Amino acid sequence: METMNTDKIYAEQLASEYAPKDASKVVALHKLDQRAKLPATICAYSLGIVAALVLGVGMCLTMGVVGDGSSVAFDIGVVAGILGIAGICVN
Repeated sequence: METMNTDKIYAEQLASEYAPKDASKVVALHKLDQRAKLPATICAYSLGIVAALVLGVGMCLTMGVVGDGSSVAFDIGVVAGILGIAGICVN
């Protein structure tokens, strides 16, 4: 009877040693935290990149680097620049 109990304990110990180990709760919470923050991070980077590009296009139009240098291009550049600055401020 004694050897049956010892064999059972040894078998459980051996099985637990080779069984796949679950991640600790801290690691699981960290992964969950990263997964929850991912959409906000993607949104922030996307909005920042788009706003910076809009601001850059507005600056180029205003300075006459892009476009024909007319007053219409200048006005569009000022509006685009203001929209880019607003987007950056929102971000």
